[in-house]
Amino acid sequence: HVQLVDSGGGLVQPGGSLRLSCAASGSIFRLNRIGWYRQTPEYDREFVAMLVDGGQTNYADSVKGRFTISRDNAKDTVYLQMNSLIPEDTAVYSCYADVTAFNAGRDRGNYWGQGTQVTVSS
Repeated sequence: HVQLVDSGGGLVQPGGSLRLSCAASGSIFRLNRIGWYRQTPEYDREFVAMLVDGGQTNYADSVKGRFTISRDNAKDTVYLQMNSLIPEDTAVYSCYADVTAFNAGRDRGNYWGQGTQVTVSS
């Protein structure tokens, strides 16, 4: 079983910064991909950023140059540093991971965190 716990959301003024954290735990053999999506009441879930095993990073065009995804391998924790926040970044941010389990079958599955609210407002 794999669990993702995301945290770090809050209320911030436009131009401010926040850092989200996602801690992965459980029977993890490999984190194939780990990253973030966000969702608002008006729109479907939107891709934000992803870190692929091996180091490649991908970002949505809307956050390039402002957000940075990184990983602490020792802790199986991924971070999303969000700078120059704008009101359009307001959403519930959820951590996502594509995980190969540490079992005989090396089962592969997708997992989600519970979500953390980010509100950008003056």
